[in-house]
Amino acid sequence: MIGPPVALPRLRLEFGLFYIGLPLLIAVLFPPNWMFPALFALTGLGIVLLHQTPGFHWAELRYEWANWSLREVLLFTVVVTVFCVGLIQMTRSDAAFFLAIHRPDMLAFIWVGYPLLSALPQELLFRPLFFRRYHAILPKGRAAYLLNAAIFSFAHLMYWSWIVAFMTLAGGLLFTWAYRQRGSFFYAVLLHAIAGNIIFAVGLGVYFYSGNVQRPF
Repeated sequence: MIGPPVALPRLRLEFGLFYIGLPLLIAVLFPPNWMFPALFALTGLGIVLLHQTPGFHWAELRYEWANWSLREVLLFTVVVTVFCVGLIQMTRSDAAFFLAIHRPDMLAFIWVGYPLLSALPQELLFRPLFFRRYHAILPKGRAAYLLNAAIFSFAHLMYWSWIVAFMTLAGGLLFTWAYRQRGSFFYAVLLHAIAGNIIFAVGLGVYFYSGNVQRPF
């Protein structure tokens, strides 16, 4: 559905509520077992907003889908794996490869489900929705990329972890580069899915488990 342009004041208010207000509300007030239902509701709202964005067509998500190389993906996979293994050994060596060793069935389920149930909807909200619907109020050039990565990291405030904040900030920069510089939504989802599956395989999923969330207040 395509409608008239959205007024800038409304866009600013909508942007602030969606990307700052709602994540802050979830992080501060919602009990841990409510987080994922709240996130699914937020995803649904984001999809509706994207669908109503003037000039947006879902076919855009197919543009430049193959604008990536296997060599680049393999290099990304190796670098992320080395980084994640080093990080888990330094911070939570007791959790290293926990699922791979003790619950390979759960890890297999995550590897199948994460790309579709987590990486894909997150990329919809933080790449097409962010850049297509709110482009009129975003800063120019690389500042928009930095803002996108910061907003993506802030959306994970619910975990109250500096490790999660750092990883999602770095991931946000990479996924934004794939989407904006390569023009490929598919590539952004692919990199996000690979990174997420590596995170859970090496044991860093312990930082993304709502049952381990400890608020600092």
